[in-house]
Amino acid sequence: MSEMTTEEIQKEEAEYNADSIKVLKGLDAVRKRPGMYIGDTDDGSGLHHMIYEVLDNAIDEALAGYCDKTEVILNPDGSATIRDNGRGIPVGMHKEEGVSAAEVIMTELHSGGKFDNNSYKVSGGLHGVGVSVVNALSDWLNLRIWREGKEHLVKFARGNVTQHLEVVGDSNGRHGTEVTFLPSKETFSTIEFSFETLERAIREKAFLNSGVYLKLIDNRGAEPREVDFHYEGGLMAFVTHLNKSKAPLHETVIAFGGEKDDIQVDVALQWTNAYNESMLCFTNNIPQKDGGTHLAGFRGALTRTINNYIAENGLLKKDKNVITGEDMREGLTCVLSVKAPDPKFSSQTKDKLVSSEVRPVVESVVGDKLKEWLDEHPADARIIVGKIVEAATAREAARKARDLTRRKGAMDISSLPGKLADCQEKDPALSEVFIVEGDSAGGSAKQGRHRRNQAILPLRGKILNVERARFDKMLNSAEIGTIITALGTGIGRDDFNADKCRYHKIVIMTDADVDGSHIRTLLLTFFYRQMPELIERGYVYIAQPPLYKAKRGNSILYLKDDREMEDYLIRGGCEDAFLQKQNGEQIAGSDLITLVENTRKVRSLIATLGKKAPEKIIEQMAIHGLFDKNLTADRDAFKKALDNLAVCLDSHEAEYDKGWLADLNEDNSFTIHRTLRGVKEEHVIGSTVMDSPEAVILNEMRTMLLENFAQASVLVSKNGVEIRIPGPVAFVDAVMAAGKKGITIQRYKGLGEMNPEQLWETTLDPEARSLLQVKMEHLDEADETFATLMGDVVEPRKEFIQDNALNVVNLDI
Repeated sequence: MSEMTTEEIQKEEAEYNADSIKVLKGLDAVRKRPGMYIGDTDDGSGLHHMIYEVLDNAIDEALAGYCDKTEVILNPDGSATIRDNGRGIPVGMHKEEGVSAAEVIMTELHSGGKFDNNSYKVSGGLHGVGVSVVNALSDWLNLRIWREGKEHLVKFARGNVTQHLEVVGDSNGRHGTEVTFLPSKETFSTIEFSFETLERAIREKAFLNSGVYLKLIDNRGAEPREVDFHYEGGLMAFVTHLNKSKAPLHETVIAFGGEKDDIQVDVALQWTNAYNESMLCFTNNIPQKDGGTHLAGFRGALTRTINNYIAENGLLKKDKNVITGEDMREGLTCVLSVKAPDPKFSSQTKDKLVSSEVRPVVESVVGDKLKEWLDEHPADARIIVGKIVEAATAREAARKARDLTRRKGAMDISSLPGKLADCQEKDPALSEVFIVEGDSAGGSAKQGRHRRNQAILPLRGKILNVERARFDKMLNSAEIGTIITALGTGIGRDDFNADKCRYHKIVIMTDADVDGSHIRTLLLTFFYRQMPELIERGYVYIAQPPLYKAKRGNSILYLKDDREMEDYLIRGGCEDAFLQKQNGEQIAGSDLITLVENTRKVRSLIATLGKKAPEKIIEQMAIHGLFDKNLTADRDAFKKALDNLAVCLDSHEAEYDKGWLADLNEDNSFTIHRTLRGVKEEHVIGSTVMDSPEAVILNEMRTMLLENFAQASVLVSKNGVEIRIPGPVAFVDAVMAAGKKGITIQRYKGLGEMNPEQLWETTLDPEARSLLQVKMEHLDEADETFATLMGDVVEPRKEFIQDNALNVVNLDI
């Protein structure tokens, strides 16, 4: 979008003025029932909706052609700022209300320029409650406006004006609006914004508004985090982005648009070799996860157009199966965007479009344009039709398989799988089933369970990866058939019924090893692709069996993971122990535990950098501040520090291993080396170490390290044993070694190693166990993750592994 001239801005400001604002009253209802206006106040969706409501106003300015740059800023105090370069909210006096139009917009529930068709042709803010709701649900809100050559400021607290609109300076050529607010802790369970959630939503808006510049800035951390969003490709680029982990059937994305009765329809779609449909619907840039009339219009047009094309070109043999809309949408990725002047939604959260006038427009545009594309691209059209016919054949095979299953008997106790050890409870809300790996774990679980309400379903080996399998092949899988029968829900669009689920807690219980993780992932893929409603209802859980058992005398403690194990050993190692420093200072008790905790972080960072250079060199560099950017910028000071580093390394070596030297290179890397018995050892340390994130954190901790580890110290344990401590790594290791004295530690490789009593105590007992509930918050992200990790295309999976390899913890191979 091009930048408007000053004269054009002034003209538009004159037309969008205080008289454009229409009012209907009151904010009390918002504070009383916030969920009606902003969405769920507990799960984070309502909190982020606060930003979206303000951001949508800036997008409305962009749609009207007055704004081309918007920033969303997360501030260190927990507040959020949304700033645009649009016309600015009107600042003139409102005739009816007697106060400035800006104050009316922020304090009256049904007010704004969206009720007046002259101000905005299309808009995301339909109900006029958006920005006033944000004000009502914030502890405070500051509104800054650059308009008519001046900078204006008005302040609010809990929806009420605390400082009326006043001029605070000249605009210096700027124009636009800035809203800064702090969400109320009384309304929201958490007021911490998620960078990832906002990043995803803002990326969507950037795709939907080709050419608009959006920016997300996070100032809450030590280093600012910024992401720019600007896409010229629009919906085509969006579909390409969504399909990056899939294999498209045709190279170019199908994209078209049209306008009728002031309703603009834009569509981009592409078929892939996947088996699942990915459909995103938007009205005036606002997503509808539940679809609506625009989705119904698209599906109707798609089914009719492709059926007509197949019939006209004789692409289906007479004895073949009838093709349905579901067959046509298999593997389809589509983004449907509608711009309508007065859209109607089922609620303020706008999750479903109910405007009846939209459907015929979408049907007309999609029908005409898709027919044109199919006629102009016969080769691609035949590939798409071939995929659709295959889908119909597989659907028919799956139907026959289901019918065969039905004929074997209705869902009663006699038809339950033989390996299922069912519970006595008949009320699903009180029943739980544990899907366990292997017969050995199943045997222990069957003996250790509470028979009244706990069922056990052992699975043999790894189940089928449903991401790569057609529906009919999946139904022929014995293990998947066992799960379907045991749960009692049925399977498939026509037969699945979540209300028939026999257990309201489905617990995936696998070993803490690679195979266990793989089986758990395969089961989650199955539930996500075939029974997503069970996840949405909160029925699916992951068990967290302990990895360790620690025994001291007759006392037994189960520890969930390596972190808990380390915490336990550190507490034991610090008990009645102290660190004796060379200056005479002693550190003991809670101070000693705190020092170990801080040093443990250092040890982890040193271990990471230890993959690029020896740990003992990294350790001494951290202690003596060689990661300081100010030091490395001064070559003379850096050379002196390197000479000191070589001396420090020698001080920790045996007499016959001394001889370290350090040379500063031209590119500011340095070489540290020694020659022992005629063999030269040499290490070059450059930017991969010095500029790493770990180096930045180690530099921040240099004062603590220098104070405690510049010289060797002694750890005195509770039984009087003295251990020399040359540095932070040895310190943590010595404390944990002391904590291990007198303790027997057993690591459980698999659940089958536990006896029934242990399994009950750790994993089955509702009073003691730890379960993770599986949730589905961001469908497009979940879809992309499953497609990347479990799909056919190798490249995205390889990239994912390379990008995340160094972040993996507890990798058991």
